[in-house]
Amino acid sequence: MEKIEHKYIQVSGSKLHIAELGSGSKTILFLHGFPEIWYTWRYQMTCVAEAGYRAIALDFRGYGLSDPKPEPEKTTYADILSDLLALLDALALDKVILIAKDFGAYPAYLFTLLHPTRVSGVITLGIIFAPPGPRTFLKLLPEGFYIKRWQVPGRAEADFGRFDTKTVVRNIYILFSKSELPIAPENQEIMDLVEPSTPLPPWFTEDDLAVYGSLYEKSGFRTALKVPYRSLGEEFNISNPRIDVPALLIMGEKDYVLKFPGNEDYIKSGIVKHFAPNYEITFLAEGTHFAHEQLPDQVNQLILTFLGKHKL
Repeated sequence: MEKIEHKYIQVSGSKLHIAELGSGSKTILFLHGFPEIWYTWRYQMTCVAEAGYRAIALDFRGYGLSDPKPEPEKTTYADILSDLLALLDALALDKVILIAKDFGAYPAYLFTLLHPTRVSGVITLGIIFAPPGPRTFLKLLPEGFYIKRWQVPGRAEADFGRFDTKTVVRNIYILFSKSELPIAPENQEIMDLVEPSTPLPPWFTEDDLAVYGSLYEKSGFRTALKVPYRSLGEEFNISNPRIDVPALLIMGEKDYVLKFPGNEDYIKSGIVKHFAPNYEITFLAEGTHFAHEQLPDQVNQLILTFLGKHKL
């Protein structure tokens, strides 16, 4: 297998960093979440490239090695969607298969709704498709819930600022690997929920952490706190919120996201079929929020099976 190549693509006057592997006629574009970066897809890129696909993983604008906006706090989901379209055009890609994780699922779904002719299939991990609209579950969670804390300008910056970037990523990986919702009491910050002696998850090495740490050392967290956390109320004018391409959700049974109020009922009820008739859902019994890194062989097989089934 050839080595992953790194390139910069000019988009809207800025440079987007992409990692690329494989040279197949069909392209899979990987979209990361937080606290992730292109590197989160290392196992999946190798797998699909060996299966004959061209694999591309990008750092979102303001993440890792991609340029931020001049004022990172003004970054929006609309910027990400614009970047994705410009990236496909710059690379002369008529259609792609999208594989997305965590908040990366939102632009994956939105891009599919807004540009249906450019997407042949969507695979997401951890976040199910729902028609764009207000995230009402937040109202049902306490003030100390991590998303609510990180939505407050300045609070996460002060919390994260007590540590180096590698420690921040380490703490978030530990927190998000658990099945409990990350909620801090009134007199405690989110970073304080992790004891310094807590080990990393066994599937996440110190070398992995060093890669993440160095990339966030470059980008910081200014964009990451704006998108996704401070942009959840962003509205899009989509008249027909229906996804018709083949779609797959891979969900860990131990993913804390299942405990968002109403989420498990929605995922398991089949309601999503009203909005995405070709939607499939697969559960991994031991899977956490990072199933693609924790259980790469299982996730890779699910991806390949889905791609083969739908001839994507």
